[in-house]
Amino acid sequence: MAVGLAIAGEAGQYNGRMTPFVILSCMMAAIGGVIFGYDIGISGGVTSMEPFLKKFFPEVNTKMKSDTKISNYCKFDSELLTSFTSSLYIAGLVASLFASLVTRAYGRKPSILAGGAAFLAGSALNGAAMNIYMLILGRLLLGVGIGFGNQAVPLYLSEMAPPKYRGAINNGFQFSVGIGVLSANLINYGSEKIKGGWGWRISLAMAAVPASMLTLGAFFLPETPNSLIQRSTDHQTAKKMLQRIRGVDDVQAELDDLIKANNISKNIKHPFKKILERKYRPQLVMAIAIPFFQQVTGINVISFYSAVLFRTIGLGESASLLSVVLTGVVGTSSTFVSMLIVDKFGRRVLFLAGGIQMLVSQIMVGGVMAAQLGDRGGVSKGYACLVLVLICIYVAGFGWSWGPLGWLVPSEVFPLEIRSAGQSINVVVNFLFTFIVAQTFLAMLCHFKAGIFFFFGGWVAVMTVFVYLFLPETKNVPIEKMESVWQEHWFWRRIVGDSSKDTKMEAP
Repeated sequence: MAVGLAIAGEAGQYNGRMTPFVILSCMMAAIGGVIFGYDIGISGGVTSMEPFLKKFFPEVNTKMKSDTKISNYCKFDSELLTSFTSSLYIAGLVASLFASLVTRAYGRKPSILAGGAAFLAGSALNGAAMNIYMLILGRLLLGVGIGFGNQAVPLYLSEMAPPKYRGAINNGFQFSVGIGVLSANLINYGSEKIKGGWGWRISLAMAAVPASMLTLGAFFLPETPNSLIQRSTDHQTAKKMLQRIRGVDDVQAELDDLIKANNISKNIKHPFKKILERKYRPQLVMAIAIPFFQQVTGINVISFYSAVLFRTIGLGESASLLSVVLTGVVGTSSTFVSMLIVDKFGRRVLFLAGGIQMLVSQIMVGGVMAAQLGDRGGVSKGYACLVLVLICIYVAGFGWSWGPLGWLVPSEVFPLEIRSAGQSINVVVNFLFTFIVAQTFLAMLCHFKAGIFFFFGGWVAVMTVFVYLFLPETKNVPIEKMESVWQEHWFWRRIVGDSSKDTKMEAP
């Protein structure tokens, strides 16, 4: 008999429990977040390792070691180096569009499987890379893996989770990203000390471990009831799966809502065209605005280039990598806190509190660096520690707000008929602006210098106001009844009106 946390019979809730079956399935699927986080952490660490730079980016190593005239902020400015970091996200962007078709036609499970296999191939190629071409090709394969994984995994988690605990379950994706980043940071710190200068190969090749776990585990993942209903007329199979994952026999109310949503979905032949309709305007805006804002928080300053940043302020190679480990611990811990409180306090509170925390810490980091770090030399040990503490405060703010919620909210607001297309738009926008930030950050750091933190801080202020004005609360709302939050919102109700009549007309 399945046991777990019972879901209270609140208005709008379904029968069910948080069963061990759901927890285990979601833990396995969330490894897709581990491979994403591992790649972010690894790429940031190896680009600060001298043996890696000597082999693939010798001009960067020369500037860093022997050019005493170049500004601290410009030592790592290299178009080839940024291409290494950002090539993954162009591949992920394109792959996520194909993943949408696979996810809709064949289910969430095949997309997760394809993502794990592609990431496994990319990690093998990167670990064995002999030249820059092998390195970039490996990054492209990693991008394909992440494109499929990031498209399918958040959908899988939101559809498997009971509504009352959907926030905690879905935030497990970002928690897994944090675990991946932290694991990569620890491996980078250890492999940097290997004599012979080949430690970077271990860092890159170890990505095969979570990729193998995801690929093999995907074979045993159950498909979501939503996907089973979407792809088959045999609703009994979906009902049995629903009974299994909810731990109760009476699932008829939830099943009826899934079937109703699917009947509407089957009339939609072109979901990417459908999502442009007026009644889906708020979901489309969120699918674009939330991933855009998530990337212009400046988190990639830390995720990709934190080791580079710490070396910029004068820390040594080993000290920089150790500092990155510390920020990884803080980020992972704060995301775990988010998992515990997101379904109690709601999405808006965490968005707003985290935004204010990030804004204050970024302004302070920019102020310290503007006042203390010139174009030559470094900063004192005390100020370097202060910068590290402020960056940890910033990372914590992101970890319990825009990090996990940037994936949670878009994955839960789409009706079934446009869900796969909406999630693809979310992933594409995320990857597009991740690519833009990754491709331009080192050049921006060179030109803006300490002002880079004020630049990103300005965006944090804008996005915090956006959430306050335009994002309704979605906690505890069943995923197939989410249209109600837009119809009751002070702004969006003017645009969507009462779409219930349209929904009834479309349903056969």
